[in-house]
Amino acid sequence: MSADGGVFGDTDTRVWDVVIVGSGAGGATIAHELAATGKSILILERGQHLPQEPENWDPQAVFIDRKYRTRDVWKDKDGRPFHPNTHYWVGGNTSFYGATLMRLRPGDFERRLHADGMSPAWPISYAEMRPHYERAEKAWRVRGQRGIDPTESVDEAPYHHPALTHEPPVEALRQHLVSLGWQPFPLPLGVWRDNIRPLDHPGQQHDGVCIRCQTCGGFPCRVMAKADARTVCLQPLSMAKNVTLLTGHRATRLITDASGRHVTGVLCETADGLKQFRGDLVVVAAGAVPTAALLLGSHNTRHPDGLANGSGLVGCNYMYHTLTAMISVTLAHVAADFPKTLGINDFYWGEPDGSYDKPMGHIQLLEHMSGKTLEGQIAEYLPPGTLPELFTAAIAGRMLSFLCISEDLPNRNNRVTIDEGGAITVSYTHNNMEGHERLVKRLDGALDTFSDQKHPIMQHHFQMSSLLPIYGTAHQCGTARFGDNPQGSVADSWCRAHEVDNLYITDSSIFPSSAAVNPTLTIVANAMRVAEHLAARLR
Repeated sequence: MSADGGVFGDTDTRVWDVVIVGSGAGGATIAHELAATGKSILILERGQHLPQEPENWDPQAVFIDRKYRTRDVWKDKDGRPFHPNTHYWVGGNTSFYGATLMRLRPGDFERRLHADGMSPAWPISYAEMRPHYERAEKAWRVRGQRGIDPTESVDEAPYHHPALTHEPPVEALRQHLVSLGWQPFPLPLGVWRDNIRPLDHPGQQHDGVCIRCQTCGGFPCRVMAKADARTVCLQPLSMAKNVTLLTGHRATRLITDASGRHVTGVLCETADGLKQFRGDLVVVAAGAVPTAALLLGSHNTRHPDGLANGSGLVGCNYMYHTLTAMISVTLAHVAADFPKTLGINDFYWGEPDGSYDKPMGHIQLLEHMSGKTLEGQIAEYLPPGTLPELFTAAIAGRMLSFLCISEDLPNRNNRVTIDEGGAITVSYTHNNMEGHERLVKRLDGALDTFSDQKHPIMQHHFQMSSLLPIYGTAHQCGTARFGDNPQGSVADSWCRAHEVDNLYITDSSIFPSSAAVNPTLTIVANAMRVAEHLAARLR
């Protein structure tokens, strides 16, 4: 008899060594790392295999029709429904990310004062994560250049692959920023394969070869050249006899034994009805919101408020970064197919001259946007067709886009909850805006002073900026934080639930803070760290 007081669904008679919920960055990395142990591994993925098809690179299909985006409806704190920018496919959201793979800065692992309060320390240090970051960068083909980013440790090993070169408009911008005393650096990007097409190469499109196209961030890579969970982790496992991937299996409940200390089954909704799978170890890596919903929905007599929720923190402290997208539009055409190659960290910890000593954040260039892409983004705010296609196309050809990223602080009231039917509500209020507004103003001022005769992309320009609303869930984290104190965290430093001996969490749920850089590389590196612990436990 389970602690739930009954048996659910058809039970698979096999007991797997490891059952993994989710095939994104955290789940796929665990599977890839543990495959060599020879232990039996089952990956449960609610989505299907993403097809390679012309629509992969069609802005109409991707951004307007939203062909690949989930149809799920969540609610905000005021009960208003919204469609999250989340994708449920094999490989998770990594198939649609912009491939920016940055480490958290060493100071991000430490307790730090912000304008709105304190960012907590992590239960592990940067020194503990460093070897795993190095492994993750090598495995995910991260291309960058050390020694330029002012927030980077001076003793870091070089990247295994050189940085992508800047196109002329971006190079002109870089030179301008240097003239202001800034230290812009090549943005670390994960591009699969070594033979990247040169900028002037007219050759064919081949699978596994980056062609620096206009359809990267937000699009699935049609030629499989993006370093994502599919290409890095799952494809190499396609012939592994001890690894099984089941698609169309949405985990809805974790079932425990009578003591509540051991997960005995993972209940899934499938096309053939409910099915239950058993594993000696269970790893949940479904994403910060779905993972929290799964734990909350797995309540039983031993865990009345949700599985592993004795601290009351499951679902709390939801973060997704304070993000402002800034578009700089000019009269002149901007000839840049792949502009996302430059980052700025001069103001990460505040003003370099000490005039403002609180963190501000990170700036990076965004991908090329076509008129259709821009139309799809505007449709998040305005009804479709509000702006004529000719207008959006004209704007798109004359702009560079930037993303200002600042840390949002963990707040217990920013949280994920579910109702009796399992419907998800994400309650969130923006915080820590002072440093972010300073960062946006800094970028705005730098662009105002940019005038280059050879590449006059910024002459007579104007900016449009907008704070990303709650639908932008790409950087979601924090809903099952890890830590040393069971009263103040959900999982321990090895990401094992304090209250459930065989349950681990390896997505961004465990982040105690969000820092101000993209989270994917940290998810991967931490999953590699946890995989070493799991391999020892399996032995």
